[in-house]
Amino acid sequence: MDSMGSTVPTKAEQLRRKILQAEQELEELRRQLEREELEAQETSSKPSTNDLLHPEWKWPLQEDEYSRYGRQLILPAVGIQGQLRLKSTSILIIGAGGLGCPATAYLSGAGIGTLGVVDGDTVEASNLHRQIAHSTSRVGTPKVDSLIAYARALNPNVAYVPHREHLTPQNAEDVVGRYDVVLDCTDHPTSRYLVSDICVLLGKPLVSASALRTDGQLIVLNNPPAAQGETDTGGPCYRCVFPKPPPADSVISCGEGGILGPVVGVMGVLQALEAIKLIVAGIGTAKDTTGSGSLPREVPTPTLLLFSATSSTPFRSIRMRRRRPDCFACGSSSTLTLKELRSGSLDYVQFCGVTQPVNVLKPEERISAAEYRDIALAAEAEAEATQHGVPKQHLLLDVREREHFDIANIPGAVNVPFSSLQSRGKPPPLNGNGNGNGNGNDNGENIPTPDYVPDSLPADAPIYVVCRVGNDSQLVAQRLKEMGLDRNGQRFVGDIKGGMRAWKHEVDKSMPFT
Repeated sequence: MDSMGSTVPTKAEQLRRKILQAEQELEELRRQLEREELEAQETSSKPSTNDLLHPEWKWPLQEDEYSRYGRQLILPAVGIQGQLRLKSTSILIIGAGGLGCPATAYLSGAGIGTLGVVDGDTVEASNLHRQIAHSTSRVGTPKVDSLIAYARALNPNVAYVPHREHLTPQNAEDVVGRYDVVLDCTDHPTSRYLVSDICVLLGKPLVSASALRTDGQLIVLNNPPAAQGETDTGGPCYRCVFPKPPPADSVISCGEGGILGPVVGVMGVLQALEAIKLIVAGIGTAKDTTGSGSLPREVPTPTLLLFSATSSTPFRSIRMRRRRPDCFACGSSSTLTLKELRSGSLDYVQFCGVTQPVNVLKPEERISAAEYRDIALAAEAEAEATQHGVPKQHLLLDVREREHFDIANIPGAVNVPFSSLQSRGKPPPLNGNGNGNGNGNDNGENIPTPDYVPDSLPADAPIYVVCRVGNDSQLVAQRLKEMGLDRNGQRFVGDIKGGMRAWKHEVDKSMPFT
């Protein structure tokens, strides 16, 4: 205590006061912290202007997909779950031609997750009237690249996989194995059997179609997929429907038989439709994206859909049988394996028959297109120079079908379609009037003369036959010889090698050739 009577705090008291002051300040800091945290929490619970403009996306499809696929999303048959299945599925298009173009376009537009395209050909001008995804500017480019460019411009959200090669037994497993559903858009039996076999071995549903002239057919195969031998639960394969291929000489290409563009377009669109129906039903998809558990696996009744553009009832369905127990590919006794397929021991070309070039005439019984041109020019010159008498004559038979003949022909040719001569191997129609035109044999007997051989034709006048590429003409020339019109070798009966194709290359490059 000092002289004034005041008390001087000790050092210990000073420390206590500082601690108390610090505790009070600390408590105030805690209260301030609580207030700040509460305010921050209240602020964070209110959406900001930025959040309102750019909210976090929480829907199964992307925003642009709802607008792109909206018209099919609202269909009860599709819905959001069907669209998700489409998006998660991969489809392989085998063939980028008349069937593959419309099928790819509509599958791309529908939002398939991945589209693979297999083809080893390039775009040609003759493709464009029916293969609508290609264009004049892309003539000469690989069909696969041309088709994918078209589809990507239509829908860039789809993943596209090019396979710039033809499907073969050696690459089929690797190519087909990556996809969930397969569309056979090829145009030859050898391809159809191969595609069907690999789909059976890999358990892939297959949508197969074909078209020629004004007709088409469609069938869904291996639907639903099942192991070999499961005849009760699996759909039939191509071999179940067609155990034997058609005769090789009966297989007509588009180049020979022709094709109307909308016909093949209809069949390709139907292929896309059937594929979409499979997928939205859950058959053939890689997985169930709906989370609804097991997918339907009922076996539908297989049907073959026939289309005829010229019929009053264009569509007709034929009920097909289920899997054949004795089927080579999917039957219970089948020995077909992936190893056997890869080895190449299955010769699909041999199985379907090999159409070899016709070679029934001897070399001296055939003349070139240029040689016939010289013969025709010489006969023409002789006719002009001859004032009296009959100039040397000959007969040229064009055995192409009338439609080919009308497009372009050699002057002076007489059109006798091969189909009218064939008649299942019977002789051509005869007039039977042994008319004394000199077409007799050495014994003086009159030989019945076909009505397309003019009566005025001299007995020794040569007969030449021309066709499209030099096959049918040989058969007709041989038949004329069998009928005795060569008069035991006294009259030349033969054909023009290479047919109208050779005429275009050797004689008249301006001539249209189809």
